[in-house]
Amino acid sequence: MAPQNSPSLGILSFVALVILVVEPYRAFGSSRGNPFRFITDDNSAGMCASAVIVHGYKCQEFEVTTDDGYILSVQRIPKGRGGGGGANRPPVLLQHGVLVDGVTWLQNSPEQSPAMILADNGFDVWISNVRGTRYSRRHVTLDPNSPDYWNWTWDDLVVHDLPTVIDLVVHQTGQKIHYIGHSMGTLIALASFSEGRNLDKVKSAALLSPVAYLSHMTTALGVVAARAFVSEITTIFGLAEFNPRGEPVSNFLKALCAQAGVDCYDLITALTGKNCCVNATTVEHFLKNEPQSTSTKNLVHLSQTVRDGVLSKYDYGSNDFNQAHYGETKPPKYNLTNIPHDLPLFLSYGGQDALSDVQDVETLLDYLKFHDVDKLHIQYIKDFAHADFIIGITAKDIVYNQIISFFRNQG
Repeated sequence: MAPQNSPSLGILSFVALVILVVEPYRAFGSSRGNPFRFITDDNSAGMCASAVIVHGYKCQEFEVTTDDGYILSVQRIPKGRGGGGGANRPPVLLQHGVLVDGVTWLQNSPEQSPAMILADNGFDVWISNVRGTRYSRRHVTLDPNSPDYWNWTWDDLVVHDLPTVIDLVVHQTGQKIHYIGHSMGTLIALASFSEGRNLDKVKSAALLSPVAYLSHMTTALGVVAARAFVSEITTIFGLAEFNPRGEPVSNFLKALCAQAGVDCYDLITALTGKNCCVNATTVEHFLKNEPQSTSTKNLVHLSQTVRDGVLSKYDYGSNDFNQAHYGETKPPKYNLTNIPHDLPLFLSYGGQDALSDVQDVETLLDYLKFHDVDKLHIQYIKDFAHADFIIGITAKDIVYNQIISFFRNQG
């Protein structure tokens, strides 16, 4: 990896806060009466053209409008390269983490990329892109250059983005979905399930590098970044959009790397732990596509989880502000013991993961200790770190083959 003053510093923002720029798209209106809009199944636009069709797969682009006006891009790979499998292939929704987008599921060769692996194994694959990422930088009325566009945290992904995309998939397929989330994609799923959201539309869920509790991160850089976001973010930035490719954020990240005890020379290892199975070609391809913007407020919320050791809604910083937003002086907690004990869950975590640390995953598992034994599958991979689950070249054999078997066993 390159030294801290090289352009490769951009990957810092991907892995440091996965705990998880393009020119802004012009905002335009969309019919609230029909929030689902099919765009194209040819090679003329978007992620399909750049990352899927080029490998010989059919791909469709959709857009869907949330109830608070954000216009999201969703891709569908309806079948594998070999075709076949009938019309009722089980749908699976892939949900990325923070500071990346749906391309994260398409970084390797078709034989090693999760989206293609699932399509080639008989699944109808849907890829989500949350608000603020390059293909979802649109709103019915707000311009992405406006601070109002970025006034959200992952709470809003739980309430608005996730149910909207799930509704799209169910509407198009007529079936319940299987769900796969990585990092923040696991966080919003767990929070959603704990509040009883989407349960009638989800058949099962696979959670990779699950993030709910973040008190034991072993990366010095991640801890320093989290502390900075909680205590200093408004004075450092004054920015609503956290754009990893912009100069203010770049300068902030360089300052973090200069702090005592923080070594940014080998960025991936310093931030995610020692990934066993990520090669240089994959990292190079990643840097061409990521990282993506998110809201600064979202990163503050994630950092509050590190600071407080609890899973709560966004803390507005004072009793009065919290009272105004929630009707109580402290932000409400997400109670993970409310997740139905019969919801089929597959959790996979790594022994080398410095972000989704083993101790924090064990805290999560303690909340799931009353889950039905036959509905909870736990996989521990001693050598895996955070990035191995998505872009590791051995993930197919170690992780995704197991997920495919798990999904098939759910009927």
